[in-house]
Amino acid sequence: MSSFPLQILLGVYLGLVTGIVPALVSWGLGFTFKYFTNVTIPGFGTVVLALAIAGVNGGLLALNDRAIVGSTNGVAILVAIVVVLMLSMYAHAKGDQMGAATPKRLTLKKLTDRTLSADVVEFVGSRGQVKLKITGEVGDLEGYPPLPAELRTRIREAEVALPADLPISELEHRAEDRLRTEFDLADASVRIDERGHATVAAAPPTAGLSKRVPNGRRAVSLTTLVPTGLAAGDEVHLRTAESEYEGTVVSVRPEKEAGAKPAVTDGGTDVAPPSPPAAKTAAGGRDRVTVAVSRDASRALVAQDVTGLTVQSRGEREEFELLALLRRSGKRLRRVTVTEGGPLDGNGLGEVGVRSTYGVAVLAARSDGSWTVVPGSEYVPKAGQELFVVGTPTDLDAFAGVAA
Repeated sequence: MSSFPLQILLGVYLGLVTGIVPALVSWGLGFTFKYFTNVTIPGFGTVVLALAIAGVNGGLLALNDRAIVGSTNGVAILVAIVVVLMLSMYAHAKGDQMGAATPKRLTLKKLTDRTLSADVVEFVGSRGQVKLKITGEVGDLEGYPPLPAELRTRIREAEVALPADLPISELEHRAEDRLRTEFDLADASVRIDERGHATVAAAPPTAGLSKRVPNGRRAVSLTTLVPTGLAAGDEVHLRTAESEYEGTVVSVRPEKEAGAKPAVTDGGTDVAPPSPPAAKTAAGGRDRVTVAVSRDASRALVAQDVTGLTVQSRGEREEFELLALLRRSGKRLRRVTVTEGGPLDGNGLGEVGVRSTYGVAVLAARSDGSWTVVPGSEYVPKAGQELFVVGTPTDLDAFAGVAA
């Protein structure tokens, strides 16, 4: 029989040789589960799996076998088993640590995300697009007032064309953004199937013109010559016979053409022609615009005729460039309100693990008109605060659910 030290060395050697495969498997499982699901595999499960793999690989399932334990090399076998267990536990811990630290650029959702069926794609030039078909009745979102019948019909008849090379989850987000922008909705929810059929639920605007007019200003509607492409948000100079004023365009609406359009006959019945959708930008010429101006300017503009309108140049907007860069990298910016009693209420951003757990970053926090830009991990948000968060659409959805 070999000496005891020699048995120990032999056991370490057998454990290292036999434990390579179980250690690699333990590392892979620990990394994969932590990276994709943010779940840590229990150590007991790793030990059992490592022993099973080692038993198949090198015949080391001898922990309770008296015939083997009591044999000449029993000590070496027991030492080898301990080495295999230590290797697997160490590899599992390292895999779990690497899975938590690696940037999450790939998720199981992305791997299994649905795409559109090829036969619903229309090619325009070199790119494919899909025109969504809104099916069924447009529903109401819980917690909001019901949609007016006219707005419900307009949403139902809307044509939404989107790039066809995107996964369905991204198409849903883009369709929601498009509907919110086009109809000024408070919120919207879109679900799309592989055939391009969309089910829509929406919330009506919480306010009309009033929420687009800055505090301390008044909205004045006037008719004048405007340049082509004028849109809401443009800064303009307004000229009258006596003075000049500055304002911000709130909305643009082309004047109705003079004279009624002929009716369309359908089986002997006169049917009014469909009205074209309202333009988001001015077509040029004589248009009716609504401008937000100061109180004094509003009184003057109501009493006088506007003889000219000039658009001020604002140059490049760095914030728009930032948003464009975020979108090109697959990120989005979303505003999240902290609710009372939620996980974020009274807990630090680092304590909640906003970045490590949910994969998002808080760019700014706003409360009672005051801003905190790029709050650190020690920042403690309170109920009612608004957080401006950056992340992928999937991560933002998960984080918004936690914040609420």
